[in-house]
Amino acid sequence: MNDHGSRVAATPEGEFLVDLAVTCGGVPMRTPIMPASGTFSSEMDQVIAVDRLGALVLKTTTYDERSGNPVPRVSETAEGMLNSIGLPGGGYRQFLSEVLPIYLEFGAPVVVSISADTVAQFGEMTEALSVPGVAAIELNVSCPNIEADGKAFAMSTSATAAVVAQARQATSLPLWAKLTPNTAEVGDIGMAAQEAGADAVVVANTILAMSIDPITREPSLGNVMGGLSGPAIKPIIVRMVYQCALRLDIPIIGCGGIQSGHDVAEYLLAGASGVQVGTVSFVDPTALERIEDELVSYCLEQEVRSVSELVGAVKTAGATSASDMEVAP
Repeated sequence: MNDHGSRVAATPEGEFLVDLAVTCGGVPMRTPIMPASGTFSSEMDQVIAVDRLGALVLKTTTYDERSGNPVPRVSETAEGMLNSIGLPGGGYRQFLSEVLPIYLEFGAPVVVSISADTVAQFGEMTEALSVPGVAAIELNVSCPNIEADGKAFAMSTSATAAVVAQARQATSLPLWAKLTPNTAEVGDIGMAAQEAGADAVVVANTILAMSIDPITREPSLGNVMGGLSGPAIKPIIVRMVYQCALRLDIPIIGCGGIQSGHDVAEYLLAGASGVQVGTVSFVDPTALERIEDELVSYCLEQEVRSVSELVGAVKTAGATSASDMEVAP
């Protein structure tokens, strides 16, 4: 790969240049592939070439120190996993002084993910974390809003808009709004984020779910309910990406159930400009590199010279607008 994200692949006819480079939410990237928040640690530089990644999306940091949710925090499912981690950490001040400098040493754009309890806290954190070396701020509006009785910010157009607008006033850096799939109004929420000043939306976070051990009759998670991730949710999130792409003008980052280069292509075809990869990395720590190689192979097979050609290129015979996507029961 060269500095601009192109990969040279050999063919019987000679060399074929596949351009992986994208600009996603105001961030130029070598490839559309990046880790999802909470699924990458600094130790991973021992197993993958971090500078091959499009960006490093860091574990969400919170306003104050948090101890996290009760254990067990993770439970495997047939097609993925449940988690209820609770965002443990030392708060954004400790993150700024002790954690962020480690990741700024890597050779990929750094995206800082933040969560807060109030709109004002989002603004304060955005301003404090807009430091040299940070490429973008990911606003995790999937988190609870204590000003709305714990309802997630991204369950409300007005709350989402308020967070993005407050953050927009606090920084000139690109802002990505990470939406929740636990709403039937993801397109409306995405529009609210766009109109308030977001440079991209991340679609989406985990789906609220639960499992029970029939032997012990106890929930598999200490927090009873958690977020479902992995292959099981991919068709749902691909649908949401497609619905958002029909309405939004800003880039969309697809996140949910990616395991292969074909999965990445599927998200791009649905309208995503970039993707975040999470659960599969717990099974295969080298998955990010493998998935990129598979994406290059796919482009070679399909004679696609630039991944940007794939964005929104799904062939649909029917629906052409969001209103056409109503599904009958």
